[in-house]
Amino acid sequence: MSHNTLWIVIAVVVALLLIAGVIVAINATRGRRHRQAEQIREQARLESAKLERREALAQETAAKARAAQAEAEVKAAEAARLQEHAAAHQSEAAASREQLEQQWDRADRIDPKAGKHGRHEADGDKAAADAPASSAEPAQTTTDAGVAPQETYRGTQR
Repeated sequence: MSHNTLWIVIAVVVALLLIAGVIVAINATRGRRHRQAEQIREQARLESAKLERREALAQETAAKARAAQAEAEVKAAEAARLQEHAAAHQSEAAASREQLEQQWDRADRIDPKAGKHGRHEADGDKAAADAPASSAEPAQTTTDAGVAPQETYRGTQR
């Protein structure tokens, strides 16, 4: 073998070794990238499952919020209806009070001697204290129930 042939063989071997090294390096890089991509994909799968749970929780919470809002609207409507009824009852009571005062005033105009004392007879409490007892009429006392005793056919009281 000649000297030139030896150099050519050495050059070919070195070139083959370099090519093999490059191929090994490329394969190692591809393998590393493949493993890295698989790790990222696995992490993405885990995050995807967490995200789906969060989305489901968000949807459930939103549904509860809508139900609570609907319930609040129903209660608000009921409260408004009750307030309207209360206002109507108060208005009716005020009208009745005014009508009653007109009756008292009319009675006072017809019999001014009775005066304001006659107004309390409807109460039952003040009438007995303000009006003097007549000797011709038996004094009537009220019972615990607020009902005056009634006379029976024998003159006894119930």
